[in-house]
Amino acid sequence: MALISRTTALVAIAATALLALAAQATNYSLWINGRGGGGTPGNHADWRAWGPATVNAGVNKKAVNWDGFNRISTTNGGIRDALDCYCTGPNWCYIAAYSAGNLQIGYALSLFGTSQRFKKNPTPNSAGQCSNSDGGTQTGWNIKWVNVAGGAGGGSELADAGDWAISEPLVSDLKTTSARALYNHNTTTGKWFYMYAGAKGTLYSFVLPGQDDEVVAYHSSGGVSGSSGANFCNPADWLCNDLTLGTAANQGGRAKWSWHSVQFRDNNEQFDHYARNNWAGIVGRVRADMEANAR
Repeated sequence: MALISRTTALVAIAATALLALAAQATNYSLWINGRGGGGTPGNHADWRAWGPATVNAGVNKKAVNWDGFNRISTTNGGIRDALDCYCTGPNWCYIAAYSAGNLQIGYALSLFGTSQRFKKNPTPNSAGQCSNSDGGTQTGWNIKWVNVAGGAGGGSELADAGDWAISEPLVSDLKTTSARALYNHNTTTGKWFYMYAGAKGTLYSFVLPGQDDEVVAYHSSGGVSGSSGANFCNPADWLCNDLTLGTAANQGGRAKWSWHSVQFRDNNEQFDHYARNNWAGIVGRVRADMEANAR
C-alpha cells in the first residue's frame, strides 16, 4: 500500500505541474494592418487602423501596427518583434492580416519561419519589443492559423497602373509581379492561410481583372498562384473563370499557393476593401471569424 500511495502521489504531483504549466500558456490574436497604417508602430494597444478597441476581435487581441508606407523588407522587423513577443514559449497566436499585411506575415514566415527565435515575455516596451524569458530558443513561431482579409499577397493592378502615389516605397512591393516575387508564397512553415475575398468593387473595376473589392482582385485575395494576376470571378459570372472555395484548383486549372484556402468568397458582392475605422468591409468578415474561433 505504501508503494501504491507513493506512486499515486508522484502522479498527482506530475499532473499538478502540468496543469501549472498549461495555466501559464496564453493565446493571442494579432492583427496586422495594411497600406496607410493608422496606428503607432510598436504600440500593440492602438486600434485606430481598425475601429473601436472595445470590439471583440479574438482572444487577447493585439494591434501589430506598422507604418503602411515603407517597403516590406524594411518594416517586417516590427512584425517579427510582435511574433516573438506573443507567439513563443508556451504562448500561441492567431493571426489576422489585412491587405498588405498579407505580405508582412507571408514574408516573415517564408524567410524567417524556420529561424531560431528567443522565447519572450509577452510584455513589450514602447518600441514593441519584449525581453527574453528563460534564454531558450525555438524554431519559428507558435501560430495556429492565419486569416487574411482582402489579401494583397498577389499585388494590385492599382500599383501597376500608378493609381497610388509612386513616392510611397510600399507601392513598389504592391505591383503584381513584385509582390509575387517578394518571397516564396508556398512556404508558410505549414501554417494555413484562410483567405477572405471581397467583391464589392466599383470605382476601379476597369483596372482590376475579374471580381475585386475595389483595391485587390480575386487573384490576390484568393491566394491564386503564379507570377502575375489573372481574371477570376464568382460562379454567377460567366465572363471569367471561377475562384473556387477551399484549396482546389480554380476553374481553368490555375492552382492556389500551398497552404492557402479560400474560406470566404463574396458571391453577393457585399464586401469592399475598406475597414473605415469601424471593422467594416471584408475586415468585418474576418473579425467575426476571429471572435468565434480565435479563443
